[in-house]
Amino acid sequence: MLILFNKPFNVVCQFSAHEKHPTLKNFIDVPNVYAAGRLDTDSEGLLILTDDGALQHRLSHPKHKEIKIYWVQVEGNPSDSDLEPLLTGVSLGDFVTQPAQVRIINAPKNLWPRIPPIRERKAIPTTWLEIKIEEGKNRQVRRMTAKVGFPTLRLIRYAIGSYSIDDIAVGEYQKLKSET
Repeated sequence: MLILFNKPFNVVCQFSAHEKHPTLKNFIDVPNVYAAGRLDTDSEGLLILTDDGALQHRLSHPKHKEIKIYWVQVEGNPSDSDLEPLLTGVSLGDFVTQPAQVRIINAPKNLWPRIPPIRERKAIPTTWLEIKIEEGKNRQVRRMTAKVGFPTLRLIRYAIGSYSIDDIAVGEYQKLKSET
C-alpha cells in the first residue's frame, strides 16, 4: 500500500504522540505504514507512507536519486543571476549540494492558506521558486536559499518522482496500490 499525504504546517512526521504538535496519527488512520523519508515540522506538502519496505527504501535512499520538487516562497526578489549558484551547487559548510534546477514561478495555483501565516514585511517582497533536487539532506532547501541571500518563508514539497500532491487537499491523503 502507498499513501500520499499532503502534510500541513506544524505536523510532526511520527505516529507517536508529541507534546507540542499534531502528528501523523491525527490525520492518517491506516495501521502499519511508515514514512518514506521525512518532512520537517515547519514544511508542508507531500509525504509518502507505505507498508512496503522495498518501496520505502527506494523512495528514501539517496542512491536511487528520486527527483524532489519544492515550491519555495523566499524573502526578497532574486534575479536569475542571484540563483545561479544553486544551479552549480553551493557549500553549506558540512557538504556541497549537487546542482539543482531552479526557476522563479508565480504563486502555485490552488495554494491553501498556511496556519499560522508566514511573516510578511511590507517593505520586503516575496518570490516563489520551484526547486528540483535529487538529494534531500536535513533542511537542505532552506539552507540553500539562505546561503544565496534569500531566506525561505514557506516550503512545500510538491512531488517526489512521479508522485505529487495534485488533487490532495492539505491534511488529506490518498491511498494507492504499492508498485512493487
